[in-house]
Amino acid sequence: MQLATFSRGDGSSGVGIVQGTELVALRDLLPAAPDDMIAVIEQWPALRGQVADALPAAAPQSRRPLSEVALLPPVPRPGKVLCIGLNYALHAREGGNPIPDYPAIFVRVQSSLVAPGAPVLRPRVSDKLDYECELAIVIGRRAHDVPEAEALDYVFGYTIMNDVSVRDYQRKSTQWTAGKNFDGTGPLGPVIATADALPPGAHGLGIRTRLNGQTMQESDTSDMIFSVARLVFLLSEVMTLEPGDIIATGTPSGVGYARKPPVWMKPGDRVEVEIDAIGTLSNPVADSQ
Repeated sequence: MQLATFSRGDGSSGVGIVQGTELVALRDLLPAAPDDMIAVIEQWPALRGQVADALPAAAPQSRRPLSEVALLPPVPRPGKVLCIGLNYALHAREGGNPIPDYPAIFVRVQSSLVAPGAPVLRPRVSDKLDYECELAIVIGRRAHDVPEAEALDYVFGYTIMNDVSVRDYQRKSTQWTAGKNFDGTGPLGPVIATADALPPGAHGLGIRTRLNGQTMQESDTSDMIFSVARLVFLLSEVMTLEPGDIIATGTPSGVGYARKPPVWMKPGDRVEVEIDAIGTLSNPVADSQ
């Protein structure tokens, strides 16, 4: 099943079930259901069967064309957005880095997140704006020090992140925080595919980036150095993971900075990240104001 968060146009938002090219508001199916994605995730064990039973009988007027719905990041305000660097071997090598034996971990802040279809913002202080297609894990229940063999039980589903990087700011220090947290540089969405709709650990899914229609990155999630289960296990050793937390699992090779000459995104571009069985996250690029 696929879920999304959408704008109602009055400053409020809701949760919807996506079926093909249509969205059905969860509250049209179940009026007593929560209207916030984190609450939906927390209550999903009880809601899942009710939603499946109600969907076939959804009234035609409750089905909205996705093309007419403004989507928001599927978890608009996640408690934590944890990102993994250098998690594909070829990407590590293209940057001249050794294959890590422990993941590089950094944090994104909420103000960097971008809705599907909204512009990625090139900051006024840099023109070195780079794309990074990534599978993103959505945590389903509280996870603290969980065994790796049980880690997938704590995953609610998966979405897509474009971990856009401002490369010169990323390298201003040994910490990547500055280059990864400019406002408007973290597209997330468009949907969450629940874990039961994908192979275990989202293994073997094609992942790619297109810039203005040209494929720039093309890989497969089976090439990740640290699997979904291992990342949940390792991160839960360090901190408690909560429902709605996001883990972006790293990007494959083909990023702009490693090309000769480098390829930087610029205003007027369109960047698309696609992951098989989840969908396509598409955003224009614009200058920040």
